[in-house]
Amino acid sequence: MNTTAMSSQPQLTAKDFATDQEVRWCPGCGDYSILAQVQRIMPGLGIPRENIVIISGIGCSSRFPYYMNTYGMHSIHGRATSIASGLKASRPDLSVWIVAGDGDALSIGGNHTIHLLRRNFNVNLLLFNNQIYGLTKGQYSPTSEERKVTKSTPFGSIDHPFNPLALAMGADASFVARTMDRDLKHMQEILIRSNQHKGASFTEIYQNCNIFNDGAFEIFTEKASKPDHALFLEQGKPLVFGAGKNKGIRLDGFTPVVVALGETFTTDDLWVHDERDFYKAQILVRMFDDPSLEKSLPRPFGVFYETDRACYEDVMAMQIEEAIATKGKGDLDKLLSGNEVWVIE
Repeated sequence: MNTTAMSSQPQLTAKDFATDQEVRWCPGCGDYSILAQVQRIMPGLGIPRENIVIISGIGCSSRFPYYMNTYGMHSIHGRATSIASGLKASRPDLSVWIVAGDGDALSIGGNHTIHLLRRNFNVNLLLFNNQIYGLTKGQYSPTSEERKVTKSTPFGSIDHPFNPLALAMGADASFVARTMDRDLKHMQEILIRSNQHKGASFTEIYQNCNIFNDGAFEIFTEKASKPDHALFLEQGKPLVFGAGKNKGIRLDGFTPVVVALGETFTTDDLWVHDERDFYKAQILVRMFDDPSLEKSLPRPFGVFYETDRACYEDVMAMQIEEAIATKGKGDLDKLLSGNEVWVIE
């Protein structure tokens, strides 16, 4: 490694990752915050801009590549994950980031999303979840809550919503996390962790749509309510929350319960977070699914689960090398004819 050449490279800043394009989101949109944090963490990753690619689908968030001074592609609805898969397979050396909304990635693109995760390409998928279709002006989305009144559901939605992190766990994503647009420091930490992970990282970002679904996550972001309703996961530490850190989560069998810390319970009695525990991660991602517990349990944020698993592009490269080593040059005609050939006389 030529350290002299490396030291002569100019130190990049967040401004180096911004383009000259006018950022065209509604004033107050949470997308501005996410864009700023991505630009802020990029210089510290040590990846040349020409080796970074941002791929998006269709939606408000999908304008992202225009505003990042890297390579990028504003692709088609729901297909950002499949396009990113092809890119990573052909250019495994690139740092590939996928930006998608909840409608883009979980409705028309739901099939592509789950297959990207199960194949475990080494890419970063950022799911902007505002629980609404913003670009098409306020229809309910796959993550909108039941009985949601929108332009397309004037009597209230009767659809049961997706739980994005539970979906990711079901697809065997090797990294599952959640953050929010209004907690800048936490978002930066999660974005860095996402990049450090080798494999398919799935990060859900609660993103406020102040035009069509304003305040959807207010209870988790506002100073007055955040301490009692947001639980921040830290590896190896007990699940503690509350304004005075006076509440905790313990397991009653497989059921999480809130307890007050004091004489009866101490932090030694609480659930200690382990990012490698697949089974407890399943409980964490489901903590707001039970209506009877929804009001009492806080919403977890942080890294829910991380595991090591072979990446698709690495295994594919090994398979190709093995085939070349053992069989030599390929025969396309033989491949096309296959093993089932009949001669008709």
